[in-house]
Amino acid sequence: MYSVLRGVDADAKKDIKEKSKLLIENKLKLVPQLTLLRNPDAVVSLDDIQTSSPLATFADSQQGLATADDSRFVRYFWEVEKPAAPRWIGYQGTPQEQMFSGKSRLIFWEDGNGALASSEQARIQGLSTWKSNAIAVKMMRDLRPGLFGYCAFDMNVSALVPKRNEFLLPIWCFVSSDEYHAAVRRINQKLNVTNATLAKVHFDLPRWQKVAEEKYPQGLPKPHSNDPTQWLFVGHPKCSENRLQIAVARMLGYRWPRQSGSSFSESSAIGPDALEQFADEDGVVCINPIKGEQSAAEGARGLLAAAFGDEWSSGKQNELLEEVGSGGKTLEDWLRNGFFEQHCQLFDQHPFIWHIWDGRRDGFSVLVNYHKLNRGNLEKLTYTFLGDWIARQKAAIGTGEEGSDARLEAALDLKSKLEKIIEGEAPHDIFVRWKPLEKQPIGWEPDLNDGVRLNIRPFVEAHVLRKDPKINWNKDRGKDVGSAAWYNKYDLRLVPAYKPGDRINDYHLTLDEKRKARGKN
Repeated sequence: MYSVLRGVDADAKKDIKEKSKLLIENKLKLVPQLTLLRNPDAVVSLDDIQTSSPLATFADSQQGLATADDSRFVRYFWEVEKPAAPRWIGYQGTPQEQMFSGKSRLIFWEDGNGALASSEQARIQGLSTWKSNAIAVKMMRDLRPGLFGYCAFDMNVSALVPKRNEFLLPIWCFVSSDEYHAAVRRINQKLNVTNATLAKVHFDLPRWQKVAEEKYPQGLPKPHSNDPTQWLFVGHPKCSENRLQIAVARMLGYRWPRQSGSSFSESSAIGPDALEQFADEDGVVCINPIKGEQSAAEGARGLLAAAFGDEWSSGKQNELLEEVGSGGKTLEDWLRNGFFEQHCQLFDQHPFIWHIWDGRRDGFSVLVNYHKLNRGNLEKLTYTFLGDWIARQKAAIGTGEEGSDARLEAALDLKSKLEKIIEGEAPHDIFVRWKPLEKQPIGWEPDLNDGVRLNIRPFVEAHVLRKDPKINWNKDRGKDVGSAAWYNKYDLRLVPAYKPGDRINDYHLTLDEKRKARGKN
């Protein structure tokens, strides 16, 4: 004989007094045990959870990939040299508020023939979904959904993959509704729901097909985003709320993936927008005009005038400055004092435009495109642009110009620091923990695929950035395996806080060690 569950639902309120009120005022619910047994996973609930036509009938639920070493295999798209398949593929993350979001990162997949695919520590799963249009659902808290397709996805989201293309739109309408969230939470109230739970809720296909027809008569919009941290962004200043940031990046010669011919994931490559002509060739632009080149403010104004056309005016410039908290100030003042900190915040403390300076507000300041800062351009910055500034300060001392002696001292100190980075002796070296000794950089020869976190370190160590980004080089989670842990084998005495196998980043090698490993004297 089956029993009956009796109870009062007071879950809607969190406050003790409000719960007490509900317990007194709400009606007693009676639920037969047979009904509970028919619920998904036999969930105990006072609500009627329908079991006919679960969402799993119309869509598969897949869990994402876990690299076990994101520091090695995962990058923001703005960090790498050529963010394009098959080496790099899109890596869908947790959706945000927009329909198309969570599209900031890539994984180093190497067409399935590299270290990640062969890793014994990684969990390579969900591959069958990588060539489908799907819905990513955040597995925590609000279960926020987002649309994605033709890319990998991480383990923090579940991918709902429609079994037929025509199911995508009605499923999206359902999953992006409050009803879906409530239906899942009736089954699972835990902070982190299981992947399987997301497809066990009841789904009324005819009803949501009707909703889809009314809400999207022309079908789903094409993938797009006005967020510059998404690979869908088209790279034009007018197409973003971060208009000055985009203008500076374009002036320094950076182009977003779609502008540089990358068509990974659901985004397609786009043609030129006529702003390419305003890009600095070497990606090095001084705040003050030096060596016959225009200042950063002049370059940015020229690009903005072309971008906005007839809309451009001094009023428009001030409007843009107000957007970044510099209303009433000059563009040069924002570039010198506000740009870099805001750039670090916008791009998650992994800046690709670096502001190098000598520590003085009236001193030498230069913006550089990290993607173009090879050894030759760093030497050009040091000996040509900074060299010209030093010569001007020496001349100013001769004429008795106030402050010129202090500016000269600061500039010479900056030159010395940049020379140390060019040479690359510890601690101004780049250390890549997953590379063997013979492949470690000697001097300033960065591999962009190693990412900003590692490549920016010599500049942080030298204290030459306008503001240090919030990056740490503590050991990474997990254990290194095989040759990646080479440095633990013979020189652990230098890092006594660590144990063999730890993923160490706070480590320095001498030039002699690296040269010997390469067979160089």
